[in-house]
Amino acid sequence: MATKSAKPATAPAIKSSALKKAVAKKITLKKNSYDPLAPERVTAILDALRKAYPNAVCALHHNSAWELVVATALSAQCTDVRVNMVTPELFRTFPTPKALAEAPLPAIEEIIRTTGFFRAKAKNIQGAAKAVVEKFGNKVPQTLEELITLPGVARKTANVVLGSWFGIAVGVVVDTHVLRISRRLELTKHTDAVKVERDLIKILPKDEWINYSHRVIYHGRQVCIARKPRCTDCTLEKLCNSNDKTWSSH
Repeated sequence: MATKSAKPATAPAIKSSALKKAVAKKITLKKNSYDPLAPERVTAILDALRKAYPNAVCALHHNSAWELVVATALSAQCTDVRVNMVTPELFRTFPTPKALAEAPLPAIEEIIRTTGFFRAKAKNIQGAAKAVVEKFGNKVPQTLEELITLPGVARKTANVVLGSWFGIAVGVVVDTHVLRISRRLELTKHTDAVKVERDLIKILPKDEWINYSHRVIYHGRQVCIARKPRCTDCTLEKLCNSNDKTWSSH
């Protein structure tokens, strides 16, 4: 007996329909996709920081560009509070770059001992003092290229001095607070300070480069604490999607 020919399968049509729906859904999701670097989101973050910390300034106590160079160099692997306890005696004892350049190294070491790595730091700040005296006529240079030639002065220190004392924005200061919070806010995915700075320079308006760091540092010390962030008190909470939030409104 002859068998009836099978009807054309309907699977291709179903498959085609499912594919169309999937493509349509993908397009919709793409249109509505979340962009952490969207200009309006970055602006909202900057606005919130500005309102929360309108008077944020460099936390290191200083009365001159030279004092800020020294204080920033001493702050490596040390808290600003500790540095501020040490520098008054240091600057009283050696008030100028020339005085520090000519000081006995053990005397410098003894004063800054509690800042950690005091031998290396003493050697660096004395070397920087000698360079300021001999190469720059007792004046702290005002360019990044010149500042980083001073012993113990890397890009971060140069950015601090240029931004906080001279008001010159050549980059963004990336300390532990700025790195950690910028990552939490999805403004960067990097863990290297130089790469984080590059990312921030791309998305932050230049006139915010200096204040962004000051405000984020304040925020990191007072609210967005590393071990236990105070998310209920955070003005950025609605803009933050970090996985380690202690409280969330969304």
